[in-house]
Amino acid sequence: MITRRTALGVIGSALLPGTLRAADREPEFFKSQLDEGKLPPVAERMPRMPRIVKVASMGRQPGQHGGTVRTLIGSQKDIRLMTIYGYARLVGYDETLTLQPDILESFTSEEDRVFTFRLREGHKWSDGSPLTPEDFRYCWEDVINDEDLGGVDTALVVDGKGPTFEIVDPLTVRYTWHAPNPDFLPKLAAPQALSLAVPAAYLRQFHKKHQDKAKLEELMKQHKAKKWTSLHIRMARQYRPENPDLPTLDPWRNTVKPPAEQFVFERNPFFHRVDENGLQLPYIDRFVLNVSSSSIIPAKAGAGESDLQAINLDFTDYAFLKDAEKRYPVKVSLWKKTLGSRIALLPNQNAGDVVWRPLLRDVRVRRALSLAIDRREINMAVFYGLAKPSADTVLPESPLFRPEYAQAWIEHDPAQANALLDEAGLNVRDDDGIRILPDGRPAQIIIESAGESTLETDVLELVADHWRNVGLALFIRTSQRDVFRSRALAGEIMMSIWSGIDNGVPTADMNPGQLAPTADDQLQWPVWGSHYLSHGEIGEAPDVPEAAELVRLLKEWRHTVTTPERAAIWHKMLSIYTQQVFSIGIVNATQQPILATTRLRNLPKEALYGFDPTCYFGVYMPDTFWLGEET
Repeated sequence: MITRRTALGVIGSALLPGTLRAADREPEFFKSQLDEGKLPPVAERMPRMPRIVKVASMGRQPGQHGGTVRTLIGSQKDIRLMTIYGYARLVGYDETLTLQPDILESFTSEEDRVFTFRLREGHKWSDGSPLTPEDFRYCWEDVINDEDLGGVDTALVVDGKGPTFEIVDPLTVRYTWHAPNPDFLPKLAAPQALSLAVPAAYLRQFHKKHQDKAKLEELMKQHKAKKWTSLHIRMARQYRPENPDLPTLDPWRNTVKPPAEQFVFERNPFFHRVDENGLQLPYIDRFVLNVSSSSIIPAKAGAGESDLQAINLDFTDYAFLKDAEKRYPVKVSLWKKTLGSRIALLPNQNAGDVVWRPLLRDVRVRRALSLAIDRREINMAVFYGLAKPSADTVLPESPLFRPEYAQAWIEHDPAQANALLDEAGLNVRDDDGIRILPDGRPAQIIIESAGESTLETDVLELVADHWRNVGLALFIRTSQRDVFRSRALAGEIMMSIWSGIDNGVPTADMNPGQLAPTADDQLQWPVWGSHYLSHGEIGEAPDVPEAAELVRLLKEWRHTVTTPERAAIWHKMLSIYTQQVFSIGIVNATQQPILATTRLRNLPKEALYGFDPTCYFGVYMPDTFWLGEET
């Protein structure tokens, strides 16, 4: 059966004309290595059929090689941004969020059950070693399914069963499930992509199955690792590329081992994409990531210390950054954030407080909290009226959008909020007008924050007034992000402030798991999320019927074959999620400042900005950005 995905997979991998394949215009960056014979010429470095990126047809200008781009990061961990920005995936989204083959030459899908992947002949890792089916086999058998090393991602499991893996021929691999797995391809295109291929030739040296015991112990001692598994995991980490020796398929490769205050990513000489003129991508030679304090990144970016910056900038920085255009050769654009809500309040369904937990699980209380908020005031005071009051849900740019989802329980109605709180048993107040809990305590809601945004503080100050009007006291507690998340998982957090759903522009073919308890970093139900994530080994199963129904519907989605079936399930889940107010959305459609040097070409002036599914800059292909003259 030829599906729509099959057709797209074949169409997206066009044949490369021989004239372009023979192009040998080298980046100047490699001149010394070529002169010394350390690198083969570009014609030998590229796959026989590279991926052709038709830059002009994207409405952009084909570019030229060269240059360095500086950017600022808030911690060493943020080198993972280069994996997200580089967005080299087996299968990836284009700007229309349609799946295309990328590292793969082509792919076919039969009923979302049998997936056949064809590799590009002659494709090489960044160290020049070939990408072969063995890299897939090693990943599947020696990593994912190794009892000491691995762990099977939920995207690889259908009804508790993983796929059958087979090598079809020297360029083809296949994954076959007994039932449909619609989550598989989107997971390969995700920001933190499901890994199916690793550089086996390099990693075997760290695996007990392939390495002499004495040599392996020597390597463990050399790298200060107590177990061979921790050594392998550290040396194999692709998403956060801390090992400069690990071969990659990304457009840029890290050259600096942490700890460091500066990380330098240099162009991958074996990268598999070319433009329509036969120039090997990326155009930009080098990215330099300077570690700084998150709080001063806006000031540094506005002082001309970054050539491309979005991370750690917020809308509150826009006026200052715009003013910097007068002093430095930078330009500032505004992209639309894809979050379901720019800021959301998340009542913890797994809160440890035995009095607050049943209250937070009472939908009347959650609805009352939402109705008490004056979103128009917040929009005008904090977002200058440029955002849109909304529940935490999908945006109009999504084909799944319906107005009733956005409008669910967001009308400012203190009278109805008071009535709902009275119905829920909070009908006694103290002399200050604060409601009294069943155990006699005043109804004080402590909202915890990671303290990374002044926007959050500004919003909470207004919400505190709104909730005070319905007899609830609000207090803010700030802690570091790691502590914040661990406290939530332990049930020590009553309610938190964070952003809403990551992907506000989904299609029916994307996994709706963000609407169900599926991960331990979902702050409204982390214990239920860890239960799902661990296949029931830790945490607890949802015991609120509507949350359990969301998990059931997600499982049903994972058994679907057609897009209409998936859309129907999405709508059921969106209706439950918004009506139950599991997340209290405030506003969405907010703007993200994007600062760039005036020399940077091909950065879209307007675009969608988010982690999932656009991978921040990723789907706009930063390998096609280039540096020209100052404008």
